[in-house]
Amino acid sequence: MDTTIILLDRAHFAFNIIFHYLFPQLTMGLAALILLFKSIALWKHDEAYNRAARFWIRIFAINFVFGVVTGIPMEFLFGTNWAEFSRKTGGVIGSLLAMEGLFAFLMESAFLGLLLFAEQRLGPRGHWFAAFMVCFGTWLSGFFILATNAWMQHPVAYTVSSDGVYSLNSLWGLLTNPWLFWQYLHNMNATLITASFVVTAVGAYYLLAGKHLESARLFVRNGVTVAAIATILQIFPFGHGEARQVFLHQPVKAAAMEGIFQTQKGAPLIILGQPNMHTETLDNPLVIPYMDSLMMTGKLDGELQGLDDFPKEDWPDAVPLVFYSFHAMVILGMLFVSIMLLSAWLLWRKQLFESRWMLWVLMLSAPLPYFATIAGWMTTEIGRQPWLVYGLMRTVEGASPHVSSGNVLFTLLGFVLLYMLMGLLFLMLVLRLINIGPATIENNS
Repeated sequence: MDTTIILLDRAHFAFNIIFHYLFPQLTMGLAALILLFKSIALWKHDEAYNRAARFWIRIFAINFVFGVVTGIPMEFLFGTNWAEFSRKTGGVIGSLLAMEGLFAFLMESAFLGLLLFAEQRLGPRGHWFAAFMVCFGTWLSGFFILATNAWMQHPVAYTVSSDGVYSLNSLWGLLTNPWLFWQYLHNMNATLITASFVVTAVGAYYLLAGKHLESARLFVRNGVTVAAIATILQIFPFGHGEARQVFLHQPVKAAAMEGIFQTQKGAPLIILGQPNMHTETLDNPLVIPYMDSLMMTGKLDGELQGLDDFPKEDWPDAVPLVFYSFHAMVILGMLFVSIMLLSAWLLWRKQLFESRWMLWVLMLSAPLPYFATIAGWMTTEIGRQPWLVYGLMRTVEGASPHVSSGNVLFTLLGFVLLYMLMGLLFLMLVLRLINIGPATIENNS
């Protein structure tokens, strides 16, 4: 098949899913924080936490709507651009996508309506239960979507017919895919980081502007507390567990991530460097000796496989991009820990609310978790290449055979234009809510 079509198909799907995931990663994290606010409000009978929950429920709802609108085209892209993939693997992944829509999405949607419009009728406990069910539905939705991706990374519980069509032989085996455990924890904890950074940033903005001070302190206090815990967990054990399973099950991706061109014992942990694909070496490396082997094998002289252990046709087609995206994610993760531990220390010393320089840092840090998440998914998906389903189906085998490159480019440009307009509308709506503030929304309600 023409490589131009494959490249355009991949670019189309990448653009759509990157833009789409800007919304679910906030809703999944916000759902947990809203439940936290409602729980504290119910426990302490503190109306400030109810006010905070109502404010973030509205922002959650806007995110939810845009997530749905941008998510629907993803289903169509499977059929239009990746028809062979859908035909051959639909018997496996179709069940997961169906369960996500029928169970998780419907649950989330129904209880979100109650959360938005039925607080007075439900009462405090009923409204808390609606928040719990929205959070449960949101995180269950994430589970089914990630189970789909986990099967593409580490296929299990399938049989294949003589014509190459895959079918499911154990639903339980699919849902308990060993790849899914660390991937789910790592991904969902990342949504908590995103949401807590956003909540903290809004609180920091209010403190700097000198308005909505009670809500501002609540946002910063709880956002920093959750983020400080989540950022540490993201590195260890969640990030470490995810990295180890990549080394175990996808060693060629691991070698690309770490920039290991030659198999070696006592491999150093590479902090920075530039992959040179002509000499198959890493230029100007900044390393910590033996650390990579120690982290991945538990031994200073542990052996790590390099790219030279694998045929070049099995290498990711963009090794430098995998390397840079992985290291960008890791560096941002370390930065997040530093920011939030310093903020937590200032909060403990009762100095954070008056530290304007730190409030500026917190406010301006809001977009960074989005970049980290994009870098992480780029590592995951580009690193899996040339496989669409790892070890079973190559990417070139999954594309639609009767769709031309002109068709794909036309729809890609259309989506770029449409999503630019949608992004502007989303920012206008959310910034308007933030500018109005929790107290004003409460009074208008």
